[in-house]
Amino acid sequence: MRRITGKAKEETLIELQTATDLHTADGPAVLTAFRINLHSDESSGNGVSSLSERASLPGHAETEKLQPNRDTVFFRDGVRRIDFVLSYVDDKDERKQERRREFEANLENIGLELETEDKSDSKDQKTYFLKIHAPWDVLATYADVLKIKVPFKESDIPHGQEVPLDWLSLPFRLPGDIMNPRPDYFTYHFDKTKTDFFLINDKDTFFPPSTRNRIVFYILARCPYYNEGRKDKDKTGIKRLLSNGTYTAAFPLHDCRYWKKARNAECESERFNLYRHWARFLCFYKEQPLNLIRKYYGEKIGIYFAWLGFYTEMLFFAAVMGVICFTYGVLSYDENLSSKEICDAEIGGSIVMCPLCDKKCPFWKLNSTCLSSWQSHLFDNEGTVFFAIFMGIWVTLFLEFWKRRQARLEYEWDLVDFEEEQQQLQIRPEFEIRCTNRRLNKITQEMEPYLPITSKCARFCLSSATVIFWISLIVACIIGVIVYRLAVYAAFASIIKDPMRKIQLVGRFITPQLATSVTASCINFVIIMILNFFYERVAIWITDMEIPKTHLEYENRLTMKMFLFQFVNYYSSCFYVAFFKGKFVGYPGQYSYMFGKSSKLRNEECDPGGCLIELTTQLVIVMVGKQLWGNIQEALLPLMRNWWSSRKGRHNPENHYSRWEQDNVLLNFSQLGLFYEYLEMVIQFGFITLFVASFPLAPLLALCNNILEIRVDAWKFTTQFRRPVASKARNIGAWQEILNAVAILSVVTNAFIMAFTSDMIPRMVYLYAYGKEASMRGYVNNSLSVYKISQIPVDNMPEDNWYENSTATCRYRDYRYPPGHEREYTHTMQFWHILAAKMAFIIIMEHVVFVVKFFVAWMIPDVPSDVKARIKRERYLIQEYLHNYEVEKLKLQLSASFLTEPLSELTVTADKHEVLSECL
Repeated sequence: MRRITGKAKEETLIELQTATDLHTADGPAVLTAFRINLHSDESSGNGVSSLSERASLPGHAETEKLQPNRDTVFFRDGVRRIDFVLSYVDDKDERKQERRREFEANLENIGLELETEDKSDSKDQKTYFLKIHAPWDVLATYADVLKIKVPFKESDIPHGQEVPLDWLSLPFRLPGDIMNPRPDYFTYHFDKTKTDFFLINDKDTFFPPSTRNRIVFYILARCPYYNEGRKDKDKTGIKRLLSNGTYTAAFPLHDCRYWKKARNAECESERFNLYRHWARFLCFYKEQPLNLIRKYYGEKIGIYFAWLGFYTEMLFFAAVMGVICFTYGVLSYDENLSSKEICDAEIGGSIVMCPLCDKKCPFWKLNSTCLSSWQSHLFDNEGTVFFAIFMGIWVTLFLEFWKRRQARLEYEWDLVDFEEEQQQLQIRPEFEIRCTNRRLNKITQEMEPYLPITSKCARFCLSSATVIFWISLIVACIIGVIVYRLAVYAAFASIIKDPMRKIQLVGRFITPQLATSVTASCINFVIIMILNFFYERVAIWITDMEIPKTHLEYENRLTMKMFLFQFVNYYSSCFYVAFFKGKFVGYPGQYSYMFGKSSKLRNEECDPGGCLIELTTQLVIVMVGKQLWGNIQEALLPLMRNWWSSRKGRHNPENHYSRWEQDNVLLNFSQLGLFYEYLEMVIQFGFITLFVASFPLAPLLALCNNILEIRVDAWKFTTQFRRPVASKARNIGAWQEILNAVAILSVVTNAFIMAFTSDMIPRMVYLYAYGKEASMRGYVNNSLSVYKISQIPVDNMPEDNWYENSTATCRYRDYRYPPGHEREYTHTMQFWHILAAKMAFIIIMEHVVFVVKFFVAWMIPDVPSDVKARIKRERYLIQEYLHNYEVEKLKLQLSASFLTEPLSELTVTADKHEVLSECL
C-alpha cells in the first residue's frame, strides 16, 4: 500500500490494497500480546460487497476523484472510512521521526491503511494528520479476538405491551428513530470462520463506527515502535508516544458538525441528532436517547447517562416528600409553643443565660435567639422523623429498581456475561510492559506477565501509607477549623453586641454563633477544594505505581482511594457539627477545653436555636458550593476555552476546515473522565442521604442540579469533547457497592441525628412524661438548668459584669440539679429518661428501616422476568442456529467430496452420508 500526502493529492490517485497485497505483506503483524497473520476471507458465496470490489466498479470511477469537501470522515477516495486520527508537529527531532516511522510501519504490517495530510493543508501550517482505516480483514480478525457480539437473527420477541394512559408521556418522548436507531437483533460472538452465519449485508457498514474505533485503539495501544529485531518492550503503544510528544493527539472522528448534518449521505449524522434532541437545555424535560448514546459513544458512557437519568427520576419522589415535610414546618409555624416562649418578653426576655465563652462573652437574654428558634422549627419538627424513615426506604427502592434497570440494559446492549469473558482482554498495556516476569496461566496454558508478591506488597504498603497520610491531613485541617471556630467566636462576641447591652445582636440576623458558623463553613469549603486538587494527582500516581492488571481493577482501586478521601474531606465537618459539637461542653465552673484548660479554647456550644440549624447551615454551604463550583468547572471553563475555536469553525467553509482539524481543537476526554462524573454524583448522593434529616430540601436542590447536570454533560460530550474511544462496561462498577454502603450508613446517621442533634426526643419526653395536660407549655424553662453566678470562676466571668446584681443565677442548656440541692449540678433523672428514650429511638428506627429495606430487596427481583425469558430464548436460538449451521456446512462438505470421488465409491459415500445425517 502507498501512503499519500496532501502535496501530491492533485496528481495521485489512491491505490486500494488488493487481496494479493494482504497475502504478500512485509512480514507478520507485530504485537506484544500475540502474532496474527491476516488472510482474506473465503466469502465469495455470501453475497457481501467488499470494499475493493466496490472501488473497482465502473460506477465508482468518480468517487476516486478528489472531493472538494474536507469536512468528511472518509479518505480522499470517498470510500474508506477514517477510523482514527493521529496528529503531530514535525519539530525536526530525529528520535521522534524514527519512532513515527517504526510505529507506522508496524501498523501497516498489521494491515491498517494510512493516509497523511501535510502540514501545508492545515490551518496552523504546522500540524500533520495521520488518518487510519481498518479494512475488513483487520476488523474481522480483531472482532474475533475481542469476542464482539454481532447480529445473526432479527429478534422475534415483541416489545412490552401498551401501558394504560400511555398518551400522558407523549410530551416527554423523542422520535422513534432517535430512541431506537437500529432494529433489535439476537447476537453472538463474531467468528471469522463463520461469516455466513451472521447478518452481513455490507462489510463496510457491518461494524458501527464505535466498534471500529474500539478495535483500532486496541491495536494502537499494543503496537510497538521498535524494529522487529530489537526487544525493547517499553517502546510499545500510542499512550507512550503521546506522553513523550511523538504524537500530540489520538482520537476517532465525530461524524459531522453538531449544528449541521453531514453532506455525505453515507454519514449517519448521529452527533447532530444527539445535539438536537439531547444536548440542548430546552430538551430538559425529554427522555434521553440512551440507545443512540450507546451506539455513538459506547456502552460505558451509555451506562453512566442511564444511571444519572434514573437517579434524577427517583430524586423527584424524594424531593416531593421533602417539600411536603418543609411545608408542614411552615404551616405549623404558629403552633410552635417553644419558640413563642423564647420570643415572649416576659418569659424569654426574663431568662438570663450564662456566657458562651470566657472573658469576651457577656451574659445574654434568651429572647435574643428568637429568630434562630423559628428557623430551627422549619427543619426540626415531627415531619422530620417521618421524612428520615421515608428516605431510608427510598434509598433501598432506588438501588433495587436500578438493579432491574441495569439488568435490562445488560441484555439489550449485549453485556450479559461480558465481564467474565473479557477479563483477560482488558489487560492494561502498562501491565504487559512493566511486568517483565512471566508465568504459566493454569487456565489458558499460556505464558503471561505477573507482578511478584514481594513487589506487590511493597507497593501496597506505600499506597496505604500515602492514603493514611492524606486522610490524617484532612483530620488536621478539620481540627484547625474547629480551633478557628473556638478562637474567633470570642472575637465576634466582643464585636457583635447591642449598644444597650441587652442582647448580643446586630440588626435581627447576625449573631456571633451564625457569623462563626458561616465563616467556618466557607473556610472549610475552600480547604476541601484545595485538598481535592492535590489529592486527585496523588491518587492517580499511587494507583499507577501499583500497576493494576486490568482496566477494571485500575478503576476500582482508584475509585476506592478517591471516595475514601472525598468521604472524609466532604463529610467530616458535617459529622463534627452533628455528633460532637455541643456534646462535651460541661457546665459553668466545670467547662471542658479542647486542649486542656491552659489552651483557653473552651469546647463549642450549639446555637441557642439548637444544633440542627447549624448542621443545616454547614450542609447547605458545602453541598451548594460544591455543585456551583462543579457546574462552573464543567460548563463555563470549557465554553470560554473553546469559544474562539468553535466560532472559527462555524465561519469557515466546509472545504477549508477539515473534520480532523475541527476535532483536534476540542478538549480531550481522558480515561478518567467518567470517574469524576460518578464521583460528583456519589458525593451528592451522600449529602442527600447521610444528613437529609437536617435539611429536607436537599433532594430538591439535588434534583434541580441533576436536571442541569444531564444537559451540561450532554453538551460537553457533543460539542466540547473529542469523540471518546468506545468502551464496554456492564454496570457502574465499584460505585454500586459504595452506594450500598452509603445507604446502610445513612440509616444509622439519620437515626443518631434525630436522637442526639435534634430536640425532638427531649420534647417528646417532656410532652408525655413531664408536661402538664399533655402540653409543651413550660418546656423552655424545663430544658434549662440553673447556676449560681457567684460560683462561676473568675476565668469564666465576662470582663464587664453588666448584670449589676440584677439576678443571682444564670441558665444553661442541660438537665442538672439546681444550686442548694443535695446533688447540685449532677444530672437529674429526666436526663437519664431522655438518654434512654434516645437509645430506644435509635434501636427502633434502625430495626424498622432495615427490616423494611431487606423485605423490599427480597420482594423485588434483580432481573425482570421478561429479561430472563429473553436471555433464555437467545441462548436457545444460538444453540439451535449453530447446530443447523454446522449440519448444513457438513452436508455441503460431504456433497463436494462426493462429486470428486470415483464412481466406484459412490455407494459407500452415500451410506456414510446417510448414517452421519441420522446421527446429527
